[in-house]
Amino acid sequence: MENERKKLNLGCGTDIKKGWVNLDSAPLHDVNVVHDIQQLPLPFADNEFDEILAQDVLEHIDCIPVLKDLHRILKKDGTLRIRVPHFTSKNNFIDPTHKKLFSVNTWDFFATRTLTRTKHIETEKRYYFDFSFEKIVSRRITFEKSSTLFFYNRLAERLFNCTPGIQQFYESTFLSRLFPAENIIIILIK
Repeated sequence: MENERKKLNLGCGTDIKKGWVNLDSAPLHDVNVVHDIQQLPLPFADNEFDEILAQDVLEHIDCIPVLKDLHRILKKDGTLRIRVPHFTSKNNFIDPTHKKLFSVNTWDFFATRTLTRTKHIETEKRYYFDFSFEKIVSRRITFEKSSTLFFYNRLAERLFNCTPGIQQFYESTFLSRLFPAENIIIILIK
């Protein structure tokens, strides 16, 4: 039991995960910790968690102070898994509570090393903040696949995630407007 990894499900809503600390601002059924994540610091000790999941949360808040506090409570070599809407996602404009738009390259500002096709390289953007995750180990753009209307998105998702260079090309050209994405999934290591 002592070697069990401690995990935080940040802004869990109704997505309660068994074996995780489920935190939300609403006192929903099975939420372990009721706390507004914009009220910092979060009610956890330094280096407390091995893994943190921030799924569909960071677009609703001023994310930089929260990322800094997540860095504080994450153990060395811990994993931060993030899912946010891509800047081309229709969900950015449907939900009036969304405050931020994200690109796959947004996360380079928060990591010492970023992922290329075959290796990690030092990022030039790490001086922006007084905290930095060690590296980005995965970054993926996802596309809506919920109906047969979007059958082509399965191919688009594979194609546009082949390499970080292709992701950047996709975001920088008409392709991102022709094939709007749904989410970005990023995995950072402290």
